[in-house]
Amino acid sequence: MTNIPTDLLRTFVAVVDMRSFTKAAASLGVTQPAVSAQIKRLQFLLGDDIFDRSSQGVSLTAHGEIVLNYARRLLSINDQIVHLGGPGPMPELAIRVGTSSDYIASILPATLASFRERWPDVRFSVRTDYLDPLSRQLRGGEIDVLIALSMTPPHDARHVVARDIVWVRGKNTRFNPDGPVPLVSYGTPCIYHKLVVRALKAAGMDWEDVFMGPSLASLKGAVAAGLGVMAINRHRADEDGIVVWEDAPLPKLPDLYSGIYVREGGARDIYEQLADEIAAVVHAQSKPANKLIGSIENSRKKTSAA
Repeated sequence: MTNIPTDLLRTFVAVVDMRSFTKAAASLGVTQPAVSAQIKRLQFLLGDDIFDRSSQGVSLTAHGEIVLNYARRLLSINDQIVHLGGPGPMPELAIRVGTSSDYIASILPATLASFRERWPDVRFSVRTDYLDPLSRQLRGGEIDVLIALSMTPPHDARHVVARDIVWVRGKNTRFNPDGPVPLVSYGTPCIYHKLVVRALKAAGMDWEDVFMGPSLASLKGAVAAGLGVMAINRHRADEDGIVVWEDAPLPKLPDLYSGIYVREGGARDIYEQLADEIAAVVHAQSKPANKLIGSIENSRKKTSAA
């Protein structure tokens, strides 16, 4: 039976998380040649490559993806065993949060600050992207907690709430009902853009992308300047003072679903606590008539009771 030293697995995970052999070496307090030697030894013990040599940067092979998932679990169990001896300082933990930019200013800072008051050794890394790449990163163990919007209620989220999506416009917006609808959005990969296009297609209406911006601030500026109309969740529009176009001659937009997900492995108990606290804020901002759509934990409890 071959035994794999946990230090090799910890080095492997560090290289993947840091996306660099050099940064991993610095975080572990060793030299880069030492990291390279440990990775070579790990690959020898596994009998296969875990990094894809044909691609630039740090990219895993299919085997490497599987090994990464198991490595995170083994390291989590190892660390729990080490701390069974009694109370002691909690090891420094970096929680990686993936989200869309909409949540950065309105939800995360205060929630993370409150969480860190009780867990002072926790630090956070937040990355933004669209749903598909963030979902892949969650499954690959590259992020620990994910907050993302979807057009249908997700089945694998810990918490799900419905968000009321509305049309907004600026005071100087001019709208020609016989012409294409001028859209302001993050761009075609954005879920708001997909939702709007689907609704306009169903209503037999044309559209044109008149402004695509990288941040909500840029989109708000474009709408305020009268460039076009935009879809956004009602709470965010009210919070930022954006004019909701209640009687817009446009199709009513369906809800989007805000899901909060937690990855398998790692410090899952802590990830779940953070997810629950984020959910409490999201729930407070959701539709009063359709607040909590569901959660994995609630459904598990109901199943167990049955």
